[in-house]
Amino acid sequence: MSKGIQVRSYIGSVMRNKHPYFSIITPSFNQGQFIQRTIDSVLSQRFPGLEYLVIDGGSTDNTVQILESFGDVIGWVSERDRGQAHAVNKGLVAARGDVIGWLNSDDVYYPGSLQAVHDFLEANPDVNILYGMADHIDEHDNIIESYYNEEWDYERLKNVCYICQPAVFFRRSIVDTFGLLDEGLRYCMDYEYWLRIGKENPMHYLKRKLAGSRLHESTKTLGSAVGVHEEILRMFKAKLRVVPNAWLFAHAHVVARAEGLSESAADLRFLRRIIAVSAADALRLLGYIPFSMIRTYVDWIVSGLKTRYREKMGERL
Repeated sequence: MSKGIQVRSYIGSVMRNKHPYFSIITPSFNQGQFIQRTIDSVLSQRFPGLEYLVIDGGSTDNTVQILESFGDVIGWVSERDRGQAHAVNKGLVAARGDVIGWLNSDDVYYPGSLQAVHDFLEANPDVNILYGMADHIDEHDNIIESYYNEEWDYERLKNVCYICQPAVFFRRSIVDTFGLLDEGLRYCMDYEYWLRIGKENPMHYLKRKLAGSRLHESTKTLGSAVGVHEEILRMFKAKLRVVPNAWLFAHAHVVARAEGLSESAADLRFLRRIIAVSAADALRLLGYIPFSMIRTYVDWIVSGLKTRYREKMGERL
């Protein structure tokens, strides 16, 4: 257990005389603009067996004032920590509930989500972890789009993260078996956790919208796309000793877009860049370029040349 994760003694007296069914953990840092809505979305569930823990990293905005306004309804602490994964881990250690949810301080639960999860888990005692459907929402709570989900498939999860973190719930036994989040990860600690768990324990897909995952300018993953993808590559290499082609290509795409290149099959500059970046990543991380990647490069180049030819012919006509 990581040094410094000793929260139970001072996080508060919520549910002191009851054993909670749910423990909801919210890591927080300077999200005063959104955290009131996050807390309200949890408390408005009106689930009787609920323990709610907010682990704040020493916010300097109005977060602490908002937390104080809830009195003993929630348990919270505000102090410097080592990042989001450390904050969640502090909550996991302190949590007393049978089922745990992790809701970031700018995300929300939809009405009835906790009851729906409770009912499913009670009816399916063999299910230890589930993920539901969700939306991407904007800073005003408007839906931008549905979060992309798929049916559970571990091999597919290696190529695309189709699990929305705030829509995941797991039994305490998951933490006991698989441990805490990797505090060395800044962006993809949730993805690494799902991969770690899913290798041995299947995750159930609950086809109900449970949460809204907020996208705004200060969101870590939205504002640091290149850094996110670089960390995912390192995570795969360190944890699974493999790096899927899909993530090598995805990293190359975000690098090319960050450099202002147009994502078009006819733009050979874009194609050259994503080939160069993904090939360099493969050599750096794997020591070779897989034949499957080379075959994809050829398909891209042929497709790009055909598209350019058709466009030129169209201009002449």
